[in-house]
Amino acid sequence: MALSASEVVLDTLRIGDAGWLIQRHAELYATEAGFDASFEPLVARILADFLDHHDPPRERGWIARIGARRLGSIFCVQGPAPDTAKLRLFLLEPEVRGICLGQRLLDTCMEFARGAGYGQMTLWTHESHRAACALYARNGFACIASKPVHSFGQDLVEQEWTRPL
Repeated sequence: MALSASEVVLDTLRIGDAGWLIQRHAELYATEAGFDASFEPLVARILADFLDHHDPPRERGWIARIGARRLGSIFCVQGPAPDTAKLRLFLLEPEVRGICLGQRLLDTCMEFARGAGYGQMTLWTHESHRAACALYARNGFACIASKPVHSFGQDLVEQEWTRPL
């Protein structure tokens, strides 16, 4: 049976979700992008900071799920300036890519950011994440910075994207 994005529930974090997010980011990025083990502690630090310090009216994380099955995530956190939201931890399981779930997660995150009073949204990614970059571009984000780096055991091109809300 084919899955549709409308069947998926976008939920706040529950017990066990942080562990799943760390594990799935590490596994998927290792498999799909060749990232080494240094990526996993970065994800863990981002999540620990969110869990320990997030401001609920201005920051939120969502887990996409059907029943107990986790399918993806997206987070909106305070960015580098008070009027700037930052998109973090955007993940889709491979089997749900292409059903518009990524668009739904992005729409939910941007709508929350607008409602929380942010005037713009920024994000950090790598040029090699072509599908994600295409989604950002279709949604009005512009790549404002790009630089070659060696991170997570790979030669990459880091990018910063932004858009007004």
